[in-house]
Amino acid sequence: MRKLKNEELSRLDSEEFKKAKKTPITIVLDNIRSLNNIGSVFRTADAFLVEKIYLCGITATPPHKDIRKTALGATESMAWEYRKSTLQLVEELKTKNHVLWAVEQAEGATLLNELKIESAKHHVFVFGNEVKGVSQEVVDLCDGVVEIPQFGTKHSLNISVSVGVVIWDVWSKLNTQ
Repeated sequence: MRKLKNEELSRLDSEEFKKAKKTPITIVLDNIRSLNNIGSVFRTADAFLVEKIYLCGITATPPHKDIRKTALGATESMAWEYRKSTLQLVEELKTKNHVLWAVEQAEGATLLNELKIESAKHHVFVFGNEVKGVSQEVVDLCDGVVEIPQFGTKHSLNISVSVGVVIWDVWSKLNTQ
């Protein structure tokens, strides 16, 4: 096998990306500390044509060199917006008939592999702080909680890894229906 060169990958340019039909997914980052994690989320969102990213609370915003370092240009293609309060944003998104999911470990959580995705609806996934997770107040407002099954000794994944796992799974389900 021969590795492909970037120009052989047939990727969209920024203008084509902005015009492309987006996946009905929104990502909310609730008080993310790591600039590298934020940049990685931008890159993942770009890869799966996610509609929008909301950066909330202490989550840093572009332009920033450490976000740019991992985003590799995705801050230019992705639609994003900063909001001071995750709680107020979630309340607003609920009024738009979006289905809101906290990605967290909680009683009654739905395991990601068992999550049923309605393709006719817009889905919002809230990812929380690297240490504290999604705040309980935000969890309480969401329609449900999604948990990524894990089988080792650690109880959590890095936030950027969690975003990649969830968005890939949901994108796959939406594109096989």
